[in-house]
Amino acid sequence: MTHRLFLAVTPPPAVSDALLDLQEGIPGAHWVDSDNFHVTLRFVGEVDRHQADDLETALEGLVFAPFTMQLSGVGHFEGKGRAKAIWAGVAPSGDLDLLHYRTEMACRRAGLAPETRKFIPHVTLARLTSGSGFIGDWLTQHGTFAAAPWPVDSFSLFESNLTPDGPIYTELRRFPAVGS
Repeated sequence: MTHRLFLAVTPPPAVSDALLDLQEGIPGAHWVDSDNFHVTLRFVGEVDRHQADDLETALEGLVFAPFTMQLSGVGHFEGKGRAKAIWAGVAPSGDLDLLHYRTEMACRRAGLAPETRKFIPHVTLARLTSGSGFIGDWLTQHGTFAAAPWPVDSFSLFESNLTPDGPIYTELRRFPAVGS
C-alpha cells in the first residue's frame, strides 16, 4: 500500500478566516475547504510504508528555530494557456526558505528524488476548470491582500487521500521547532 504525502505549515484560525473572506467572486471556482489551507514545504508523492518511515526518521533530525510567516498578495498558476488555481502568496522569508531547504535535504536522506519544481510558497484558495469564470477582476480586487503575521513553531507530515469530492488531508505527525 502506498501513501501520498506532503510536508506543510498550517495557518492559525485567524489567518484561515481572512482567507475565507477571499473565497467569492469567481463563478465555477472550486474553493478549497478551510481545513485544507496550508503552505506546502515539499510534496513527497506516493511512497510505501518503509519509505514513509524513513522520511519520518529523517525529519526527526531536522532542526529549525521558530519564525514568523505572513501571507501577502494573490496570484494564479497556469497550465495549457489557462488559469488552473488561485492562491494567496507568502511574503519573502529567509527563515521559510531555510526550512524548505532543510525539509528537502531530509527527503533526500530518506531516499526520495530531488524536487525539481521551484519553491513558490502559497496557500491554494481555489482550483479552476475551463468552466470557471474570469479571474482578472478578482486578482485586481484582492491584489493588496495581507494577513496578520503568525508564529511558525512546527510543520507537519500530511497524507492526502484523493476523493471525487476533493482531497482529504490527514495530519500524520507534527515536527516542532527548537524550544517549542
